Amino acid sequence: MTSSALAAPASTDRIAGVRSGAAFVIAAAGPLAIAVVRVILPYDTTDGAATAVEKVAAAPAVEGAVLWLTYLALLTLPLGVLIAGRQAMRARPALGAVAAVVAWVGFTSLFASVAISDYLAQAAPTTGTSTSTTAALLDAVNALPATSTASIVFVAGHILGGILLGVALWRVVPAWAAVALALSQPLHLVFAVFIPNHVLDGVAWALTAVGFAAAAVAWAKTDTPSLDRKESTSL
Repeated sequence: MTSSALAAPASTDRIAGVRSGAAFVIAAAGPLAIAVVRVILPYDTTDGAATAVEKVAAAPAVEGAVLWLTYLALLTLPLGVLIAGRQAMRARPALGAVAAVVAWVGFTSLFASVAISDYLAQAAPTTGTSTSTTAALLDAVNALPATSTASIVFVAGHILGGILLGVALWRVVPAWAAVALALSQPLHLVFAVFIPNHVLDGVAWALTAVGFAAAAVAWAKTDTPSLDRKESTSL
């Protein structure tokens, strides 16, 4: 066996390791970014527009961090859904396909629904717009058919999609990770709307990150070409 033949598997292993690490980080990054958002958000989800605007104006630095974290989530959360969805489809083709579609539509609708209000609430005070006017604009934006539709799709889709992904991934990730993913968004609903608690809401989103990260690990194991190459070189 030549030195080049020995070097090839090692190089493949390094590439596979980098890819696995990147998938793990990307899959977890989006939900973790939202988890931090939910913890530091200066207002409650149940607050009216006027109250939310006042709280944002009182904490511009915190709201600025919310916007940056939302942007990070925009870049990574859809990729995390794709990674988890792909692995779910491999494990349970029919259920996994439904889970992937529902989760994709639900999670990505976040950025066309509730996220818009944060940008408007942060920007309006810099122009001297009054609280009442900003609140009226927020209500008007949220009442737009496109925004209200996206909000409904987000709420229903990311909760149901998370549950279905957890069920579909049961056989290919640790059971605790599948359970964490399935329960994460129902818990988010509880702690965002029914029993507002920012810390526990953040923990709920962190559970989504755990589930996505576990799916990324499973995906990396089944998508690693080095295993096939090692087998072929040993023949």
